[in-house]
Amino acid sequence: MIIAIFETKPWEETLIKKELKGQKLLFFKEPIQKVPIKKYQSAEVITGFITSKIDAKIINQLPKLKLIATRSTGFDHIDLKAARQRKITVENVPTYGENTVAEHAFALILNLSRNVHKSYLRSLKNNYSIDGLKGFDLQDKTIGIIGCGHIGLHMIRIARGFAMDVLVYDINRDKFLSETLNFKYASLKELLKKSDVISLHLPYCKATHHIINKKNIKLIKPGAILINTARGGLIETSALIEALNNKKLKGVGLDVIEEENLLLEEHHLHHRQKRSNKELSLLIKDHKLLNKDNVIYTPHIAFYSQEAVDRITKTTIENIKSFSKGKLQNEVKC
Repeated sequence: MIIAIFETKPWEETLIKKELKGQKLLFFKEPIQKVPIKKYQSAEVITGFITSKIDAKIINQLPKLKLIATRSTGFDHIDLKAARQRKITVENVPTYGENTVAEHAFALILNLSRNVHKSYLRSLKNNYSIDGLKGFDLQDKTIGIIGCGHIGLHMIRIARGFAMDVLVYDINRDKFLSETLNFKYASLKELLKKSDVISLHLPYCKATHHIINKKNIKLIKPGAILINTARGGLIETSALIEALNNKKLKGVGLDVIEEENLLLEEHHLHHRQKRSNKELSLLIKDHKLLNKDNVIYTPHIAFYSQEAVDRITKTTIENIKSFSKGKLQNEVKC
């Protein structure tokens, strides 16, 4: 098969070449939308990370395409409708780093609860004053976890290790699980009202778009901190800015933002002759949000540990191998 691999690192190339011998491999360092179609138009399989926006325009220009193997759990960067219409299989990596993402979420929580980021910036200026750096304990505080999948469950385990009370919002409830891990289920409204720390661990789809918004963000307990290591579109950016301005939220830890690709590729926007008002508006909102000293932003690296990226690459290779043998594994069906 002809396989086009996007967003690759040298070590990934080495592993993929070893494991997919006999296939014609096309490697590109850039996301798919940055590579001219003619360079991979004959591809039967394409694989990339979430930065590769595989839309209908790209899909419909690849006449031989049979498989899209995303190197991620999330698949909102792929036009599933266009793939289905062409009978193209889409596969993902359903589990690779529930502990990895949960650990990163707690790194953000601890940074905010103990003002580590502010202390570090002061030390760079040889300022060792502790004024304004008083933090708070996590013990006996309530953490609200929105979404109780693999990552959410690991969050519960870590939180219990810190002797925190745990509330969980999820559309599916498991009484045995709640008793075993010692947490309580709650409505979203109750969770927002009672939690000192709120952490989001949901997939992004139409039903979860802006699950935190201008209406319900007002319910949040004053002085709470909010963490998002899932998808930027779960939170309405303007609502987040307003809650920070009104001091409803004490701090925010983000690994994702609503339009992170605009921010990460801002230098490309400067060189475009035409820029939409929507793009500019979203970019301005992002800057307003991230320039606040009680907002910590990491550039979508919650997944990015050596162990996790190894698992991602190896699972993707197995997905492709199985497909070449006529078997499907980890198929995205929604």
